[in-house]
Amino acid sequence: MTRIASHRGGTLEFGDSTPAGFTATARMALEEVEFDVHPTADGAIVVHHDPTLDATTDTTGAIIDMTLKEVKAATIRYSAAGHPMTLEELCVIYEDSAVDFRCEIKPNADGFAYDGFVERVVATLDRCSMLQRTTFSSFLIPSLDELQRASTRPRLWLVSPPVLRQLGSDAVIETAITHEIPEIGVHIDTADREVMSKIQHAGLHFGCWAAHTRMQINKALDLEVKVFTTDRPTLAIAVRADRNGGLSS
Repeated sequence: MTRIASHRGGTLEFGDSTPAGFTATARMALEEVEFDVHPTADGAIVVHHDPTLDATTDTTGAIIDMTLKEVKAATIRYSAAGHPMTLEELCVIYEDSAVDFRCEIKPNADGFAYDGFVERVVATLDRCSMLQRTTFSSFLIPSLDELQRASTRPRLWLVSPPVLRQLGSDAVIETAITHEIPEIGVHIDTADREVMSKIQHAGLHFGCWAAHTRMQINKALDLEVKVFTTDRPTLAIAVRADRNGGLSS
């Protein structure tokens, strides 16, 4: 069965990376919650999509340049007055949930990996007893290489449309195999049976991201991809249940 991952805790339904969205997702009939992490200046790990707070909160500034107290003081837009969460706080929400983690290692504002960050993320998840329930993802090959050294947990390479277009599927597959990355995820609008077949024939798993509309969700389900992320998890659950004769999972 194609797995559903609530992207950033259901951005289009609950706001971006909000406590309310992550709490609601923990109770949903889906398989994964997708989230992103960044470090603060004083060593905390914050669950937030962008490297800065500018786009989705009432505060500006790069997370890496701010203390946790400063980051937590920000209010996320469209979030019922919610504030950015730490990775530890997210783990508490999901400790009794059947929903697993899909943790994306994000770059800094310049597009580069944070020094030594991967090991800290892995150690925190392990300490919170969530590491064995986590799949890691990244657009950055260096971060995926670090993850391989730090953990045996599954990793997937998020391949952007420009990278897929410029490299071509054959080079993408070769890169994944060279770096021993077992799964490739592409934007739903660039996914088709030819690309999927090539990737699967090479022995790799295939998934999609950004399936937010009913048409995109149906496309992912028609292709029978391994997993897709969506900003509209309740819609995705309803569409999958309808196709399964009313069964939600």
